[in-house]
Amino acid sequence: MNVAKGVAVEVTGLTKVFGEGDTRVEALRGIDLVVAPGEFVAVMGASGSGKSTLLHTIGALEPPTKGDVRIGGRSLGTLDDDALTVLRRRQIGFVFQAFNLVQVLTAEENVALPLVIDGLPEREANARAAEALALVSLTPRRAHLPGELSGGEQQRVAIARALVTNPVLLLVDEPTGNLDSRAGEMVMALLRSLADEQDHTIVMVTHDAGDAAMADRLVRLRDGIVLDDQTLPRGRAAAELLSEDPS
Repeated sequence: MNVAKGVAVEVTGLTKVFGEGDTRVEALRGIDLVVAPGEFVAVMGASGSGKSTLLHTIGALEPPTKGDVRIGGRSLGTLDDDALTVLRRRQIGFVFQAFNLVQVLTAEENVALPLVIDGLPEREANARAAEALALVSLTPRRAHLPGELSGGEQQRVAIARALVTNPVLLLVDEPTGNLDSRAGEMVMALLRSLADEQDHTIVMVTHDAGDAAMADRLVRLRDGIVLDDQTLPRGRAAAELLSEDPS
């Protein structure tokens, strides 16, 4: 991966303001954050704390009002719209609560779609999609349409689609929000294995303490600022630690 030495993501003085006058909302207020390559970071906070805005700004879906975001050593503020589009397509993988799969395409075609859009020949795109589906243990379901898959399987297809470009960064927003508990556990185990075994860098927004317990670090936001940033123990100890804190 093309990352600066020891740094996959660097956020400096990040501020994001929406609206003006009486409708002005300061969603982020000078946030600093550094994520190392291969690190799995969970971001938690109450509704309106700025966690989704932070994720969208890191992913170049929202421009910052002030401050800087660097992905793989490149400042997003130096890139024009075309370059930002290419960066999102090739270096950042997105996984959202809504699976956002194309209903008329098979699982393999959905995963291959970012590569086809990027100009890769269809045969090569399909071969790489098959590899990504194998990574999330969905090879037997590769020819199925989204409507023929369970919610957990659809989310795993979405994860495979995010991984197929071999991104520098995986951004994950409430990945288990639409899943039952068993499917959610499987998705979180998959994300944990991607960090451990594939060295993927993951930043995940979640309201679920059990999901956050799977991460290496927990960043808590409140009113657009970092309230706390702590390294987590693994497994049950992390879950117990988070369950004790209602924030």
